[in-house]
Amino acid sequence: MRIGIIGLGKIGSLHLKVCRQIKGIKKLYLVDIDKSKLLNYPYPTFSDYRKLKDLVDGVIIATPTSTHFPIASFFLKSRMPVLVEKPLTPTLKEARSLVRLAKERRTLLFVGHVERYNAAYISIRKLIKSPRFIECHRLSSYPYRSLDISVVLDLMIHDLDIILDITKDKVKKIEAIGVNVLSPSIDIANVRLTFEKGCVANITASRISKERIRKFRVFSHNTYISLDYANQIAEIYQKKDKTIQKKILKVKKQQPLERELREFVTLVKKKRNPLIFATKAKNALELALKIQKVIEKNI
Repeated sequence: MRIGIIGLGKIGSLHLKVCRQIKGIKKLYLVDIDKSKLLNYPYPTFSDYRKLKDLVDGVIIATPTSTHFPIASFFLKSRMPVLVEKPLTPTLKEARSLVRLAKERRTLLFVGHVERYNAAYISIRKLIKSPRFIECHRLSSYPYRSLDISVVLDLMIHDLDIILDITKDKVKKIEAIGVNVLSPSIDIANVRLTFEKGCVANITASRISKERIRKFRVFSHNTYISLDYANQIAEIYQKKDKTIQKKILKVKKQQPLERELREFVTLVKKKRNPLIFATKAKNALELALKIQKVIEKNI
């Protein structure tokens, strides 16, 4: 299989590192408008992504979010399978357009919400029943990248995607506050979501923290589940016979990005194009943009 990677910044370089390890990928092509990023690689390189059209079986788009729509549109129109890094696009209108195009062309539109592939999350996903309260903390140091988008679209969207996955419910109320500290857009944000069935989620995301924390907690009747994404640790606490019993779940650790890329490669190889990946990404983006709008009103 031949894969093209468009954008060789931090995220694109991670994709390249993992793609090198996947046996099913026989040839790689690299694209970046900054030619200095393409030096010293033993692969064909280009500054124009359009030159990949007849050379590859699928593309990975790891460019700034503002460029996702035109690049993804170009390949989808050519019926080329696409993996786009999150967020799918900066606007809901563009996201809807890409989802519609993928459906019309019956072409795979895969979106890089990598936490779906975290082994710890996979281990607890089916154990979550009727969540009542969810608490998320996602803190990172200043990234010096993705500054064209807010922390809501950069980091919080990971947790929004997971929360929508486990609640399977509509948001009734959004309360949010955020501050732009080091960049022109929001760098730290806290959100409280109330769902129609009564679940409440409290989410904090920051890209100006000294610590790197990615933790997720879910509370339901007689059960509390704790998830550490960074260390791929999952714990479950349950009330039994008037005592609290703790169980550390067995987690077969694996790099989430590797799981994600292996699934993408498998889908491309089998010529499958499920729309669910793009639809879920669009839903997470829609919620993230609503949150961002509430924050901007409060600044």
